[in-house]
Amino acid sequence: MKKIFLSALFLLSLSQALSAQEIYAEIRRSAQAKVSDTSADMLVRQFSMFKLEALNYLAIKMKEEFPDSTAELLDKEALSLNVFITNYTRSLVESRTMPANHQKKIIRAYMDASYSNPLFNDNDTEMVLAYFNDANSLTRFSLDTDWRRAVLAAKAALEKIK
Repeated sequence: MKKIFLSALFLLSLSQALSAQEIYAEIRRSAQAKVSDTSADMLVRQFSMFKLEALNYLAIKMKEEFPDSTAELLDKEALSLNVFITNYTRSLVESRTMPANHQKKIIRAYMDASYSNPLFNDNDTEMVLAYFNDANSLTRFSLDTDWRRAVLAAKAALEKIK
């Protein structure tokens, strides 16, 4: 978990120095490396796999739905996805000694933040909600998410839980 958190902090610090689409590319490269690393912790690999699939989905849908959008939008969404996953993992770690009911509320807050903030309103719900509907997944989020809004929604929901 420390690796994920440190990676996120590193990527946040890079955001000022990297040019258009380099943020997206760096987050994607990092996720791909973790997925490919068979010696990495299985949880790290699972979180990275979701991140990689979400980034791929984001890039494809941006080209289809917003062909005139800037690379900056893709970078902002990628960075927000990274922040969302980092905040989620931190919340899970911080709540590990709390009652199961409280932990479920935290997980539900993140799930709802993802589901309730679509970016593309994609009708292919089978694909978009594959992780969300998988009870065995630790990343039960929609691929069709406006990650910038989802970060804010999760933060607001967590404030209500406290």
